[in-house]
Amino acid sequence: MNEALIRSLTPGVLGILVRRGADFAAAEDAVQDALVEAVRVWPTDPPRDPKGWLVTVAWRRFLDATRADAARRRREDRVDEEPAPGPAPAVDDTLQLYFLCAHPSLTPASAVALTLRAVGGLTTRQIAQAYLVPEATMAQRISRAKRTVSGVRLDQPGDVATVLRVLYLVFNEGYSGDVDLAAEAIRLTRQLAAAIDHPEAAGLLALMLLHHARRATRTAPDGSLVPLAEQDRGRWDTESIAEGVEILQAALARDRLGEFQAQAAIAALHADAPTAEETDWVQIVEWYDELTRLTDSPVVRLNRAVAVGEADGPRAGLAALAALDSALPRHTAVAAYLHERDGDPARAARLYAEAAHKAPTLAERDHLTRQAARLNARR
Repeated sequence: MNEALIRSLTPGVLGILVRRGADFAAAEDAVQDALVEAVRVWPTDPPRDPKGWLVTVAWRRFLDATRADAARRRREDRVDEEPAPGPAPAVDDTLQLYFLCAHPSLTPASAVALTLRAVGGLTTRQIAQAYLVPEATMAQRISRAKRTVSGVRLDQPGDVATVLRVLYLVFNEGYSGDVDLAAEAIRLTRQLAAAIDHPEAAGLLALMLLHHARRATRTAPDGSLVPLAEQDRGRWDTESIAEGVEILQAALARDRLGEFQAQAAIAALHADAPTAEETDWVQIVEWYDELTRLTDSPVVRLNRAVAVGEADGPRAGLAALAALDSALPRHTAVAAYLHERDGDPARAARLYAEAAHKAPTLAERDHLTRQAARLNARR
């Protein structure tokens, strides 16, 4: 390839692009790209019309760059037009989809499962884990829900309680699972709480804010889990905590207690404690009693056993745990923790290792394995 020929053709090619309407800087960049392409192509496939070849390639490069720049400016314009950060607007298509999926023709459980799958983006496995049922069972439930709504008009929105349940489960999966949906769940719940007069909507928003305030401290830099008692409380988001507490207090003042308000009250007591040792476990047990009365959930009873173990001692916690089904997720991990606090490290180590095999996530499995190794190293 004759480099002198290329250099001699460059001014003419540049001039043609400028006459066609390209500004000089853009034309120069396009010609340089064409020259690089010529260096690559011409040695094995020399053109019959070198100047024409350069003009064609340079003009294409110019058009590509112009289109890319225009697309970038359109994206920037859209960003400039977005609303400023702050409270979300009252109307949102996503929230409307949540209500439509919670159709009156569906049972609440089926509506929640369908919404989590269709709008929330969760997998069938993730939804099954949240409901403590086999994946095959949840797949059948979702399929039945799809068949049910396939022949009806989605013009009747579902009830608020079902939508709140969906948002709660989406937040939990975003907070601790494979998909980061927590911020989206908070955004939608903030919209809902602003749009309707419902103390449980406020309670759910408070609960999310209080849990999200601790998010940065829940894992170490290597991705390992950090238990609540070991988290750096100085890194908790105090603004989110203050907002959550304020919202919760206003909801509780209305004397219409619900599940999410009770959960938020427990989270607020944890957030209020300057250190883990200063946690008011007696009050937390009382709130778990209220939560058990409201839900009769086995997961709530499991968490209550931990709180009883902290408030009244590990033997009391183990007694509360004994009344629960040992097949309950994380039952073995709670038993390991309480046995360790009761001064039985050998049994605790065995239970931690057993719990690690049952752990639903890799991070939790690694944490429980390290707990077992820590106790075994002391023996």
